[in-house]
Amino acid sequence: MNTTKTIQSALISVFDKTGLEPIVKALHQNNVTIYSTGGTEAFIKSLDIPVVAVEDVTDYPSILGGRVKTLHPKIFGGILNRQDNPKDVEQMNEFNIPQIDLVIVDLYPFEKTVASGANEADIIEKIDIGGISLIRAAAKNFKDTTIVASVEEYGEFLEYYNNGKGATTIEQRKRLATKAFHVSSHYDTAIFNYFNDDETYFKESIANGKTLRYGENPHQKGFFFGDFEKMFSKLNGKELSYNNLLDVDAAVNLMNEFRGDLPTFAVLKHNNACGLATRNTMKEAYLDALAGDPTSAFGGVLIANGTIDSATAEEIHKLFCEVVIAPSFDDDAIALLSEKKNRILLTQNNIPLPTTQVRTCLNGLLVQDKDNITDHKDQLKTVTNISPSEKDIEDLLFASKICKHTKSNTIVLAKNKQLCASGTGQTSRVDALRQAIDKANSFNFDLKGAVMASDAFFPFPDCVEIAHDAGVRSVIQPGGSIKDELSIQYCNENKMAMVFTGTRHFKH
Repeated sequence: MNTTKTIQSALISVFDKTGLEPIVKALHQNNVTIYSTGGTEAFIKSLDIPVVAVEDVTDYPSILGGRVKTLHPKIFGGILNRQDNPKDVEQMNEFNIPQIDLVIVDLYPFEKTVASGANEADIIEKIDIGGISLIRAAAKNFKDTTIVASVEEYGEFLEYYNNGKGATTIEQRKRLATKAFHVSSHYDTAIFNYFNDDETYFKESIANGKTLRYGENPHQKGFFFGDFEKMFSKLNGKELSYNNLLDVDAAVNLMNEFRGDLPTFAVLKHNNACGLATRNTMKEAYLDALAGDPTSAFGGVLIANGTIDSATAEEIHKLFCEVVIAPSFDDDAIALLSEKKNRILLTQNNIPLPTTQVRTCLNGLLVQDKDNITDHKDQLKTVTNISPSEKDIEDLLFASKICKHTKSNTIVLAKNKQLCASGTGQTSRVDALRQAIDKANSFNFDLKGAVMASDAFFPFPDCVEIAHDAGVRSVIQPGGSIKDELSIQYCNENKMAMVFTGTRHFKH
């Protein structure tokens, strides 16, 4: 059975005329009858190519300000008829319905109109009715009809058409139909999300996905769905991997806590900060962040909250690292850091970060608001006899920001706006603290006068006891344990300061 179909007639109705001219000319060269309406009809006429007005087929004008143009049995019959069905063929002849072999549609730009901040009346008018109906009809009847549902598919269709000498195969039509249903479902999802205010409904559609080299491990497939180029400009380096993207996400969210602060630099590994410091210059911030754990920094992801200059780049260049992120780089810094052809350099664009988190869970999804609360000085409640000094408060809030973005259970130790060490992802808070102390000692940090941050409350006083023995003098934690008083009592007896934030920062 021959499943190749020669295109003899086409219906073209598009909002954006970009890229349409080569297709129209190719169809005309093959003597294809072209049907159209409105602005598209005028565009085709401007090319001195004959076109049949849809109104001449339907004997009905465009009405209601253009809301109804193609919605007519003579149009949809021409698209939906089954050419191998005798009854369909009989009815086509009976009602004088023209065959339509190709449908080219470009929908009204609903998402762009919403993003522009247009008023609701303008947004509603950009909900396409005829176009979406044409797409679904032609895609449903892909056995006989070719559908081109967006400007993005013009090039692919034209290649099929020219190579096929004016014909398409069933495989090509089915592929284009698949893309057409993607266009229609994405469009409907955008409309639904504009209207929906019921948080128990969840619909998400991302237009274009990117195939990664592999997933978390080489035996796993991996894909990224999102607009990476909207967030970053890539200046150098290889393609980002699945794990790179996870680390970049963790780095961006962490550094967002330090926007507008003095120069701050962080080094991350496996989504957790292994070094972070705030200093007067970016070079100093980088060197002190690196000192937090120079071993883990190898192969890590680096991020700055300001421009990376040549002096900082010279120090970074000494380290093997996967990714370097900053709002900007000096030209000399770019030139130097790009000497490593695989080193990924990203400038981060100033756009809002997502406010919702989504992850798979069992046979469904978990959706939650992001943890958008950052602990501030005016939220702190001193619960001990001794209050922390102004310097200690700065360090406590510094440590709290890091703690918020570290895998639970976690304890963060900091001093002089430098991460000394953290205990990450431990099953007990005591283990997290001991891990942090051991790590800090291994890199020769003096913890006398350091501060401690905890992502959740202390169920027992053992953590403050161990921290005191290590030299910690101030503590920040959410509070809320039924045994808070035991920790408070120990701090009072040992001249430690402790503040409660009232906000837990679990991260799983």
